Amino acid sequence: MSVLSARGVTRAFDHPDGAVQVLRGVDLDVAAGELVTVSGRSGSGKSALFAVLCGFDTPDAGQVRIGGEPLPAVPAWADCAVLPQAMGLAGELTLAENVALPLRLARRSGVAERVAELLGGLGIEQLADRYPPEVSYGQQQRAALARAVAARPRVLLADEPTAHLDHGSVAAVLGLLRRTAEEGAAVLVATHHDLVHEIADRRLVLTGGRLAPATA
Repeated sequence: MSVLSARGVTRAFDHPDGAVQVLRGVDLDVAAGELVTVSGRSGSGKSALFAVLCGFDTPDAGQVRIGGEPLPAVPAWADCAVLPQAMGLAGELTLAENVALPLRLARRSGVAERVAELLGGLGIEQLADRYPPEVSYGQQQRAALARAVAARPRVLLADEPTAHLDHGSVAAVLGLLRRTAEEGAAVLVATHHDLVHEIADRRLVLTGGRLAPATA
């Protein structure tokens, strides 16, 4: 059953030379337990698509649904969690506090244990009490991924989750993405990284404003 779905999604942006149509009727289905990757040339619209799918932006036409219901204006972390390219960590919170935030908002129990599990699995447990500006971009990215999966969301959208990582950190991130799908989430990842595509159940390509199965 599709958990994340989009039908006929279009999005255009104003430009001095006229509107630029970035998304031209995107259709998408991602099932529970499925990890799907999206590739495409720089500027093809991957980040624009992800912004629409998570509610950061509103499509000009079409609809996005989670679990068969229209995407709310502000989805709960437990319904749709996002790892954006900008990472979006709260600078006034430590890494551990950032990861704990979705759990506390959802009034979950076992917060400390879940935070420790995720930070440890990503090799940044020693940085738990540091603030985002005090760590590298790669370490921030791992913390942002930990925050995104903390509440075990129904849908995970990860935009270039390996962009800032050294080679030794990639395996831990790939493992967490794969486990998140295996635990029942619908996982959609925008990436140029071949190793991410290798762990996917399906690979799509965004070209001409539409999604299609990758041919290679």
